[in-house]
Amino acid sequence: MQWTDRIRQIKIILVVAAVMIAVASLLVSHFLVRDLSIEERHRMEVWAQALHALNEADETTDLSLVLDVIEGNNTIPVIVVNSEGGIDDYRNIKDTTSIQQYAKRMIQSGDTIRIDRQLVCYDESIMLKRLQAWPYVQLGIVLIFVVVAIFALLSSKRAEQNKVWVGLSKETAHQLGTPVSSLMAWVEMLKEQYPEDNLLPEMDKDVKRLQLITDRFSKIGSLPEPVDASMNEVLAHVVDYMDRRTSNQVQMIRQLPEHEVIVKMNASLFEWVIENLCKNAVDAMEGKGTITLTLYDEPQDVVIEVQDTGKGIKKKDLNSVFTPGFTTKKRGWGLGLSLAKRIVEEYHKGRIFVKQSEVGKGTTFRIEMKK
Repeated sequence: MQWTDRIRQIKIILVVAAVMIAVASLLVSHFLVRDLSIEERHRMEVWAQALHALNEADETTDLSLVLDVIEGNNTIPVIVVNSEGGIDDYRNIKDTTSIQQYAKRMIQSGDTIRIDRQLVCYDESIMLKRLQAWPYVQLGIVLIFVVVAIFALLSSKRAEQNKVWVGLSKETAHQLGTPVSSLMAWVEMLKEQYPEDNLLPEMDKDVKRLQLITDRFSKIGSLPEPVDASMNEVLAHVVDYMDRRTSNQVQMIRQLPEHEVIVKMNASLFEWVIENLCKNAVDAMEGKGTITLTLYDEPQDVVIEVQDTGKGIKKKDLNSVFTPGFTTKKRGWGLGLSLAKRIVEEYHKGRIFVKQSEVGKGTTFRIEMKK
């Protein structure tokens, strides 16, 4: 949970930093654009006065300074419109085919200066337009940076969890290996000495169960090769196992198609997933209720639903049920569902989720796997 809290804190810090940078950038850009717009207005007023001086000049007037001012405007688009609405002159406009419409837009925006019978219309310079767009470009860059940083943090968290999973599983399999081997040998010796004992077959089943659990843990962290297996048999094995280890007040119902549903999977690991869901269902029902396992053979997918009549899951907890460490039980590590999710999604490329849950009525988990 410390990792989760740390990731959440870093994400909040990154988002807050991004918002502060965006706000600061927008404010600075706003003031720069405002000042530059005022400056361009002053420049156009001087340009309009120079044009007026040029119109009023006679043969004795020195026009060198006036011409320098007029020719010095190389950035601001300007159109001079006469009293009849015609175009007398224009500068810094590349597309002259729609110059009349361009002048109307300038007049409507109010960027005009009147001199005598002419109207000087101007637009923002390219530099000013770029400056206006820059904050949004910068905001996009910051947003991309935040997304990449959060993705890197989540990937680091996932890699750390994978290392924990693999290390814990391998160590568990290693620690179980020696005592399980000894128990198997003791069972064989007891069978030879007491061949008529009725308890030895049950003991042998439990030892084999421990061997199966050890084998499952040893496969966590590796990528076991999936093979064709019957999903009907997998569910039947789970039901038989749960029937022997739950009270008579828990009813297991199988709803399976009549034909065999063949899926590429690791049957041992997938049984573990269904067992985890069934054990959680038994705990949620407090040892009394009905568990229904339904298998659907759809055109593209194989779907398994595990439905119980337990106490259900609160809405606020639905997004956390597969998080490692999350549990509503007084005892337990909260690893069962996260392990089930890992087996379904990473090993079998499937999908597992809570299809429906209602407090006081029960929960339905759904697993979808490609054929």
